[in-house]
This record gives sequence, C-alpha cells and structure tokens, in this order.
Amino acid sequence: MALGFATGSSYGNLQVAPDRTMSRSTKPRTFKIAFGDGYEQRIQNGINNIEESYSISLNNRPKAEIDDIVAFLDNKGGVSNFTIIHPEKYKITRSGETDVKVVCEDYNTTYVNDSHYSLTATFRRVYEA
Repeated sequence: MALGFATGSSYGNLQVAPDRTMSRSTKPRTFKIAFGDGYEQRIQNGINNIEESYSISLNNRPKAEIDDIVAFLDNKGGVSNFTIIHPEKYKITRSGETDVKVVCEDYNTTYVNDSHYSLTATFRRVYEA
C-alpha cells in the first residue's frame, strides 16, 4: 500500500488512500528559558519530543466506504492506535514509506448527497507498540 491505512476485515477490509491533500504538522516539544539579556537555553522535553499530526481528506466517496471508515474510527474511540503509511525520508520501512502509529480523536463527515459522503480526520502520532 502506497499511502493511507487499512480498516481490517471487520469493516470491509478497506485499503484507504487519502486524497492528495494529506498533510503533516510537526512541532518539537521543548523546555526554554529566556534570560533578560537576549540569551536563551533550550532542551528537548522527553525522549520522543516531536509532536506530529496528519490531516486527511476523503472527498466524494461512496456512502458505504465512508460508513465503514466511520465505524472503524468509532471502534477505535480515540484510544486504540492503528498504523498509517506515508512517504518519509527517514525511518524507512519499505521503499520510500514509513509506518506510523496514530490515534484519531477528531473526524468529521460531510453528507454530499444520498450516495456520496466526504470525511476529514486528524491523526495524532503516538509512540507505543
């Protein structure tokens, strides 16, 4: 699979590939002390101090596909992690791709018409097995 995530057999075993607008936001967590004369000291906060989130869009997909994805995300409940695959230049596990454990705490469904829905979601990277 080039990019995206799998829902597993309970939800139709979909291989979900997001639209081309998938994005990653990165923010290092640091402790910073600023001194009055303009100097500052910084140190990373924790072992895995890089916070990452991924925004995906699934636009104008068949209703049944979005229903399966929503059921999968509902089942995870923002607690259980799952794996997404994205292109990355470090920590490569297959040809130019990286597996990342994420949780989804925020997703929105748009009802385009009776037969097609859209979904946007934000995945937050977690550092766990």
